[in-house]
Amino acid sequence: MSVMNKDNIVISEPRDEVRVTFNKNLILSGPRGTILEDFVKTSEQTADTNHEAPVVAAIVDGKLRELTYPVEKDISVIPVLLDNSDGGRIYRRSLVLLMVAAADELWPGATVRVSYAVPDGGYYCEIEDRILDEDQLKQLEAHMRQIVEADEPITKRTVSIEEAQTLFKARHDHDKVRLLQYRHQDTLTMYRLRERDDYYYGYMVPSTGYLQTFSLLGANGGFILQYPHSAEPKTLQPIVTYSKLSKVFQQADEWLERLGVEDIGRLNQVVTQDRIQELILVAEALHEQNVAYIAYQIRQRHDAGTRLVLIAGPSSSGKTTFSKRLAIQLLAHGLHPFTLELDNYFVNRELTPRDEYGEYDFEALGALNLPLFNEHLIRLMNGELVQLPRFNFYNGQSEPGQEVQLRDKQIIIVEGIHGLNPNLVPAIPTERIFRIYVSALTQLNIDLHNRVSTTDVRLIRRIVRDATHRGYDATATLTRWESVRRGEKQNIFPYQENADVMFNSALTYELPALRPLAEPLLLQVTPGTPQHIEANRLLSFLRWVTPLTTLQASHIPDTSLLREFIGGSILHDYHPGKAMVL
Repeated sequence: MSVMNKDNIVISEPRDEVRVTFNKNLILSGPRGTILEDFVKTSEQTADTNHEAPVVAAIVDGKLRELTYPVEKDISVIPVLLDNSDGGRIYRRSLVLLMVAAADELWPGATVRVSYAVPDGGYYCEIEDRILDEDQLKQLEAHMRQIVEADEPITKRTVSIEEAQTLFKARHDHDKVRLLQYRHQDTLTMYRLRERDDYYYGYMVPSTGYLQTFSLLGANGGFILQYPHSAEPKTLQPIVTYSKLSKVFQQADEWLERLGVEDIGRLNQVVTQDRIQELILVAEALHEQNVAYIAYQIRQRHDAGTRLVLIAGPSSSGKTTFSKRLAIQLLAHGLHPFTLELDNYFVNRELTPRDEYGEYDFEALGALNLPLFNEHLIRLMNGELVQLPRFNFYNGQSEPGQEVQLRDKQIIIVEGIHGLNPNLVPAIPTERIFRIYVSALTQLNIDLHNRVSTTDVRLIRRIVRDATHRGYDATATLTRWESVRRGEKQNIFPYQENADVMFNSALTYELPALRPLAEPLLLQVTPGTPQHIEANRLLSFLRWVTPLTTLQASHIPDTSLLREFIGGSILHDYHPGKAMVL
């Protein structure tokens, strides 16, 4: 055993240099105060690193930092690339800043609105009171590219709330003025590009030279600001027309306009002025109206021979509650739903496909016994007696289940991730199937330039639900989320346009209801972990939202889809429709 000699310890002078350790054990040193960007560029040259995607930020000692971060002490650094979720957000946010600044220089006073994301990589945008023709769209893109070529710096500064409000009032940015009325901090971080100051929720790239990959495409009276997907960070994917999805977003826009809630600032006004009960009632009425109309469509199609309803959607969309509310509406139309559980059709464990890591892939379509599933569907729809399988999750084997026979006026409901994939039921004629896509497609943004991601809303829902019903803490949910997202991108999103109808499960008032429940869970995530970076981002976003009081939250109906996540649903133990069990 070695013994430390105290004589080896000496008084040292303060160093003028700092050391930066990269994740491949490369150590660089430089003058104190050098920005992170210089160290990152030197590391790429020194180590001859050829990243598949551009570096747009870095994790410094467990915290996400911009590349303009001045290094004042020894640190450890992990570069954040464009193909990373945080890197993608930084790139897209910076691209919006570029677009808004360029539009303002071309058409001073023009109000640009970023509405929603399109699946293939882009934001649908509009300029209020102006429809850009093809030449004007080319002009805007060309001006953006000029600013990129000039590699203009994107700087930031901290200002008082009063200074920010004065700026936004003078510029008639009413959305940001409303938002700042409920700011609980005395300062605000503003970003500046050329002559334009603005607020953006989250970090930016250091300069416009980083924003090489983008395009503008005309669409539906507005245009799409196209950006690269994380899977192909240096190229743009072809934009496919998602007409059904676009209609849902347009409907959401109309709902918000009808409710008088254009952004988070307006929503905060409703909460603080105690008009939330009416908002809850109207939002729930719109939901019920949609569910009832879908049931009516199914009833009409049932008369023409439809016997199977397939429901799919990403995680935390509220599919379970939607299915039960749909079943109730179908009962009101004289149809009796029978729920067929897809999980019981898993193949025996040893036959389950494996993923690229050699692990069982239970989300693969091949994990299901499709021939047996299709045979049973056909026989059930023909009124035959069928012995269903029951999957034993303990030993991983399929076993005989109950025998059932559908009665007259019964309709089969199947909920699962593959519901919109035509390969799930290749043996069933299309006219006998009604497909429904369920997702929380929010249109309520922070302000005109800062989107509320539909994915973030679903993640917050899941964090609350996992803690309420499954005993998982926020760290566990955040850890699983990337895997969940990969499954959605592979098995759900490519087939969403196959739906006969889309149900938007977003509720205008849900963020104020979720915040009091999600916030303490997110605060428990351990600092310095990857999950803490995500938790901190979600907390920063939620703190723009004024929470509901306990009394206000009591106005949420016990049949609400939101109750699936926050608890208190009377539908939790409701199991609609039974077949004749023999």
